Amino acid sequence: MTRPIGIDLFAGAGGMSLGFEQAGFDIAAAVEIDPVHCATHHFNFPECVVIPKSVTDVTGHEVREKAGLEDQQIDVVFGGAPCQGFSMIGQRALDDPRNSLVRDFVRLVHELDARYFVFENVKGLTVGKHRRFLEEVIAAFENGGQYQVLLKERVLNAANYGVPQNRHRLFLIGARKDCDLPEYPAEITHPAGTSNCGSAEGPTCEDALGDLPDAERFDELWKTDQVATNAWGEPSTYAAELRCQTNEAWHFGHPRDWNPSIMTSSLLTAHTEISRRRFNATAGGSVEPISRFFKLAPDGVSNTLRAGTDSARGAFTSPRPIHYKYARCVTVREMARLHGYPDWFRFHETKWHGARQIGNSVPPPLARAVANEVVRALGIKPTRPTISQKLGDEGLLRMDLSEASRHWQIENPIGKRNRKNGTKKRKQQEIEASDAFDRRFEFND
Repeated sequence: MTRPIGIDLFAGAGGMSLGFEQAGFDIAAAVEIDPVHCATHHFNFPECVVIPKSVTDVTGHEVREKAGLEDQQIDVVFGGAPCQGFSMIGQRALDDPRNSLVRDFVRLVHELDARYFVFENVKGLTVGKHRRFLEEVIAAFENGGQYQVLLKERVLNAANYGVPQNRHRLFLIGARKDCDLPEYPAEITHPAGTSNCGSAEGPTCEDALGDLPDAERFDELWKTDQVATNAWGEPSTYAAELRCQTNEAWHFGHPRDWNPSIMTSSLLTAHTEISRRRFNATAGGSVEPISRFFKLAPDGVSNTLRAGTDSARGAFTSPRPIHYKYARCVTVREMARLHGYPDWFRFHETKWHGARQIGNSVPPPLARAVANEVVRALGIKPTRPTISQKLGDEGLLRMDLSEASRHWQIENPIGKRNRKNGTKKRKQQEIEASDAFDRRFEFND
């Protein structure tokens, strides 16, 4: 039986791609402007066609042609389009050039004639004056009578879907008029450490990290992001799944051929002794007052993991939280555990790119919960692949921006300027546009 087909727009490293694959979709194509993210996505999804372009420059026909889908039904298009959500006086918010990428998302859904779409964004679009922008997005999908939108939109917290992290994201789901509308997924867990949780309390930070060897035990991790070790601890149920030790660990995704004895994405960070003393003195679940880093509590959940800034704004690494047990910030692999990524999933070897790829992504278990509802609406029974896939060349994870641009045979899209007026090109807006807006509404999640 043929698996349903999904297309990922604004794909990043592939958090939503993974969640939809685990729900039973084959991800046929991923569109992403950042060539470093393209390389990481291609490493983890070797059978998926990566299109290293801005969605502004992509047509539905091109996606079909490159993915070999000329005559096939596309079942779902999903992605999180960057937007600012601000409106100029007297003008529709969706007509604001800063929000052109959202218009392109709507356009591609229609051009691809997808049965379903899943639009993901910041929760701030649901409140205040930004609500007007969301209403215009809904109207844009409904205009022409081809699509219907599941209302009211929903803000979902990853901590309610089996992820040890408080992270709120807006989801808007729609369907072609000839298809049944899905439902928004019911909550399956409650954040650990909260009162009145009932019987379905979610995983804790200790559940996520407790079995991982302390990265600072390995001198190799000052120079490389991976090390072979047999020092693994006893995993929790949550960690056992991420280590692919349970029967349901792969869900309905394709098994990957990987080496579970190697701990990856664990490049170390140097801290001064003064910083370490401050980290030690900070209580779990609170913010260290000097660095403003959040310290994890073993029986609680993480704060929202952030993405940091790109090279155009100083290349600041994301503010990774402090480990609940060790006087250091968590590694990229530990961030990945807090985000719901399995251990086979790899990120760029640098802490900056790796942390940015996680902080910008939707936690795969949350994406899977949404995707499960789309599968249910399709009325199909998902199939479980039995043949494993090889991961890509590890060199894809070590490319800098220039190397990745050459690999994809594109110009470096970061920081380019229009020579006529000195303003940044729209492609730069795709990477930068939503950063300040995102921080404004999600810093306290």
